[in-house]
Amino acid sequence: MKKWSIVRSLHHTDGLHASADQICFTGYPAGPNMEVNVMPSCGSIAAKQLQKDNPRLPAYVVVPSKTAGMDAAYLGAAYRPFETQVDPADDAPFCIPDLQAPEGIAVERLAGRRELLTRLDGLRRDVDTSGQMGALDEFHQKAWEIVTGPAARKAFDLDAEPTAVRERYGFMPAYKGGSCGSAPWSQRFLLARRLVEAGVRLVTVVTSWWDTHRDNYDAMKDGFLPRWDKAYSALIEDLDARGLLESTLVVAWGEFGRTPHVNKDGGRDHWPNVFSAAFAGGGVQGGRVVGASDEKGAYPADNPKTPQDVLATLYRHLGVDPHAEYLDLTGRPRAVLPFGEPIRELF
Repeated sequence: MKKWSIVRSLHHTDGLHASADQICFTGYPAGPNMEVNVMPSCGSIAAKQLQKDNPRLPAYVVVPSKTAGMDAAYLGAAYRPFETQVDPADDAPFCIPDLQAPEGIAVERLAGRRELLTRLDGLRRDVDTSGQMGALDEFHQKAWEIVTGPAARKAFDLDAEPTAVRERYGFMPAYKGGSCGSAPWSQRFLLARRLVEAGVRLVTVVTSWWDTHRDNYDAMKDGFLPRWDKAYSALIEDLDARGLLESTLVVAWGEFGRTPHVNKDGGRDHWPNVFSAAFAGGGVQGGRVVGASDEKGAYPADNPKTPQDVLATLYRHLGVDPHAEYLDLTGRPRAVLPFGEPIRELF
C-alpha cells in the first residue's frame, strides 16, 4: 500500500461501456450518434509526439487488443496501437503472430518481398488521392522494423522470464461465475513490464470484464479480486525492484464505477457518477487518498476529479503537450485535451 495512492472522487455522466471508454481514453465524449473512436486515444497522442524517441519499438502497445476509444481517429494509421492480439497462454509459449515470419520464409526472402511491396506502393501512390498513403507508408515502415528488429522480439519474449517471476504474476485460469467470465490476464501485466523496460512509452493492458450485474460478491471474492491483487502487486514490486517504478506511471482504472445499491440479482450496475483510480510510480507519493465519495458511495463529496484530470496527469508524466492541436477530418483544429489539470495532490 505504501507504493500507491487512490483517487476516490472521479466522475462523469456516461453509463455505457464504449462511450465511457471514449471519455476515459480521449477526454472527449462520443459523437452525436454515440460514435466512438472519433478522437485519438491518449496512446495515439503519445505515439504522435513521442514515437521519434525510440523508433525501434512502437510507442503505443495494447495487450491484447484495443477496445472502444483506443484508436488513432483522425491522426491516421501511423498512430494506431500495436496489438498483441493473443493472450500469453498459461501453459504454452507466448508468441505474437505478426512478429513471426511465415514458416519456411527467411528474413532475406522477406527483404525481397519488401522491395516488391515498395514498387507496388509506388504505383498506388501515383493514383492515390486520399492523402492516406503517406501515413500507411510510415505505418508499414514501423511494422517492418518491428518484424525484423531484435528489440521487439526480445521485449515480447515472455519465455525469457524466470519461472518464479511468471508464477509471481499468477497463472490463474478464467473464472466463469458471475455475469461475465474473467480472463486469465495476469501474464498481460508481465508483458507490460517487459515492454516498458524495452522502451515502449505507453502500454494499455485490457483486463475486462469487470461487470457484476449479478452475484457481485462471489464474482469479486472468487473471480476478479484474487487475480487483480496478485498481478497488480507483482507489477508494482517488479518495477520497483528493477528501478523502473519512479520513471513509470501505473494508472489502474475502469470507465465507471458500480451502483451504490444492489439489484434484484445480487449485482451492481453501471455508475459513472463516482468511481476510483489507483496511481503508482512516476513520482506519485504512496499511501495517499485524494477526494471522497458521499456516505452512500453515490457521488463525490470532496475534491471531485474528472477523467480529463487523469489524462492530464498521464500527459504530464510522459512529457506530452496537452494543449497541442491537430486537424480533424473536417480540417478543424482540435486540442489534445479539452480541459483537465494534473492531480497534484498525488505528488
